[in-house]
Amino acid sequence: MEPDQRFPARRRLLTGVAALAAAAALTPLAPAAAAPRKRSTHPAGYPTLHWDPADPANYTAANRPAQYAIDTVVIHVTQETFPDTLRLFQNPEHKAAAHYVVRSADGYTAQCVRERDVAWHAGNWDYNTRSIGIEHEGWVDDPKWFTESLYTHSAMLTSAICDRYRIPKDRKHIIGHVEVPGTDHTDPGQYWDWAHYMELVNGMPFWEGLLHM
Repeated sequence: MEPDQRFPARRRLLTGVAALAAAAALTPLAPAAAAPRKRSTHPAGYPTLHWDPADPANYTAANRPAQYAIDTVVIHVTQETFPDTLRLFQNPEHKAAAHYVVRSADGYTAQCVRERDVAWHAGNWDYNTRSIGIEHEGWVDDPKWFTESLYTHSAMLTSAICDRYRIPKDRKHIIGHVEVPGTDHTDPGQYWDWAHYMELVNGMPFWEGLLHM
C-alpha cells in the first residue's frame, strides 16, 4: 500500500540530529576516507557511485519507469553534513531519503535509494513518483559548501540521469526543492549557481572527459 500523498516532507534534517546522537554512538558511521563502499552499477556516463542504502522505511519499493515515468531531477541541499545525512537516511524513524547524496569536498557520491524506487524527498507524492532526488552537502546560507567538485560531479550525475530517461536538460525538468508545489523548503537557496550548474549539465560528456583525465 502506497503512502498518503501528504506523507511528511523529505526531511527536516536539523530536527532529527539530536535524536540520532545516541544511535550514532552505537552504530558509528565509518569515515568517508576509510575503505570505499561497494560501487553501484549504472549505465555509461554515470560518475562513480557508492552504495550506502537508506532504510526501507524511508522510501517506497517500485518498478520505475514502468510503474511511474521519470521526468524530473530535484536538487536539494542537506542542511547537514554528509555523514549525518547518511545516518538520517538509515534511521527508520526519519521517514525520508533521497536517491543520491553528493559530498562537498570532493564530489564523492553515495547512492541511498535505487532509481527504480520512489524516494521520499520532495514532500509531494506526485513529484516523488516521477523524480530523482539529489542531495548536496551544505547549508543554503553558506556558499562555501558549493564547491566546483560538488557542482561537477552532481552535474555529471544529472546529465547521465537525463540521458537515461530522455529528460530535457532544462530548468523545467531540473528543479530545486523550493520549486516543488506545496513544499516548505527553500533549498538549494540563493547561493546555488543555477547558470553554472546547467552549463555543466549541458556540457557533458566534455566535463566527464576532464574528470577522468
